Amino acid sequence: MPKRAQQRIPQTRGRFVRAGDFISKSIRSAGEKRGFAQSRLLTQWTEICGPELAAIALPVRVSYSGQGLGGTLVLSCEGARAPEVQMQADVIRTRVNACYGYNAIRRISLTQTDSAGFAEAQKRLAPPPAQPEPVVPEVSKVAARQTADVASEELRLALGRLGTNILSRNPD
Repeated sequence: MPKRAQQRIPQTRGRFVRAGDFISKSIRSAGEKRGFAQSRLLTQWTEICGPELAAIALPVRVSYSGQGLGGTLVLSCEGARAPEVQMQADVIRTRVNACYGYNAIRRISLTQTDSAGFAEAQKRLAPPPAQPEPVVPEVSKVAARQTADVASEELRLALGRLGTNILSRNPD
């Protein structure tokens, strides 16, 4: 197929076109960058490896070395479930090779992540935000009196909030 025909948007000619037809080239090129020659491995992962394994392991990339046929399938799984996935590596390899139609995968490598992902795990490790202490009305009145002669209203309000925060921590 000529290269120009691959880049053309599908002709609709008064009929409906599936949304996947518009983005299939983009998806294919993104998958090929990760080593997935067939996007079916990504889109039908649950059917290929089974729902139990699909719930705990996801394909990340396929890397090929220069040593003949057979690449490495990198799976991402939760750290605590990694031994379980490693025990079933032969089953996964057999099913993935059946999807490709030949022995495309020689070995399986695991990357261990938190089940929620990296950003969510970092949020759980961060200390909770401090609850603001209740402001005593007398403290805010003192701060308002001290900033009464400031001409700019925005500056006066900001200084009043700052003074209230400082005086509520150190009333002396």
